[in-house]
Amino acid sequence: MKFTCMKWSALPILVLMAGTVALAKDLSSADSQQPDEAQSGSPATAATPAAAPTPEAKPKPTVARRKENQQDRIAQGVKSGQLTPGETSKLESKEAALNAETKADRAANGGKLTAAEKKQINGQQNQLSKQIGKDKHNASTQHYANNKVDQRRENQQDRVAQGIKSGQMTAGEAAKAEKQQKGINRQVAADRKANGGTLTASEKKQVNHEQNAASKNIYNKKHNLKTQPKPN
Repeated sequence: MKFTCMKWSALPILVLMAGTVALAKDLSSADSQQPDEAQSGSPATAATPAAAPTPEAKPKPTVARRKENQQDRIAQGVKSGQLTPGETSKLESKEAALNAETKADRAANGGKLTAAEKKQINGQQNQLSKQIGKDKHNASTQHYANNKVDQRRENQQDRVAQGIKSGQMTAGEAAKAEKQQKGINRQVAADRKANGGTLTASEKKQVNHEQNAASKNIYNKKHNLKTQPKPN
């Protein structure tokens, strides 16, 4: 009877000891996990995020590439009607002069441009770029009606624009072609003004004849040996 009593009285002590051992194991396990939690980014020891790589600066366009960009902008302006033939002729004349200057500088330096020459040409291209933007966004635009005369004028402009963009026409050739279109447009405007906004049969015939000549010139300029070199 005494043994049985001692047995039951010792049971709570054993339970208490077992709980103490389990708690000690839990604490030991928690201590062993703390370094891993720090490495995985706990607030106390969070690693500083790596700085994002700085994007590389885009290289400045070459002289040849910039010339092509200017021509593309002019071609788009001709195609859209934002540039009139008169404006286009002046822009292309400036581009032709700049191309001639670049060619002469290269010839004098074994095919290359000096740093000073590159800087000068870049400054001139900046001025031309501003002029293109100004001409494309001023009040002067080329409008084409649905009549045959205006439709043909628009067709000629589209052919010139394609020739400029493709490089089939040099800046000098485009300037001459646009100068010819400018003359025809002035004549049409004067004839219409003198006749209440219309053209007589003889005036239409004359304009058509002049556009035939302009068409041949555009074709010849686009298929001769002179081309605007594309940058590599």
